[in-house]
Amino acid sequence: MKRMLASLVLLALGGCQSLAPRDYTPTIARFFLESSDPRALSVELPRSGVRLAVAPTPALTEGDIVNVEVMQVELGRCLLFQLTASATRDLYRFTAANQGGRLILMINGAAFGARRIDRPMTDGTLLVFVEVDDASLPGLVTNLKKTSADIQRAAARKK
Repeated sequence: MKRMLASLVLLALGGCQSLAPRDYTPTIARFFLESSDPRALSVELPRSGVRLAVAPTPALTEGDIVNVEVMQVELGRCLLFQLTASATRDLYRFTAANQGGRLILMINGAAFGARRIDRPMTDGTLLVFVEVDDASLPGLVTNLKKTSADIQRAAARKK
């Protein structure tokens, strides 16, 4: 009798946990530092074919991103990533220590762009030119924003 009651409770709770269908494709963005470490992973940018060695662990993850926008700058269109307060502090530390290196944007495990670290970054934003068609940028940004929002909501619920 107890097993049957427990099964009914689990079934009822399982129905409450159903997820609403997503109106986007989950798109995970992570940033990796360029590395000369023997354990570095080799990645290739899709258009330019530039090969880069990246650290095996990300410097910034999808949980560090609070917003993404398409930006028009003098050199063209790029992505603007806005970071959490703790990620902003991390960004400052590792950009101060790795000037001259590059920060590689990986989306769903594939390299999409690289940014030269020319100074310590203090404002919690990253501009990155990505190797995709300009026409693809709005859809990519929508997927990144919605994925980021879901991750931030999940993190807030855990607190």
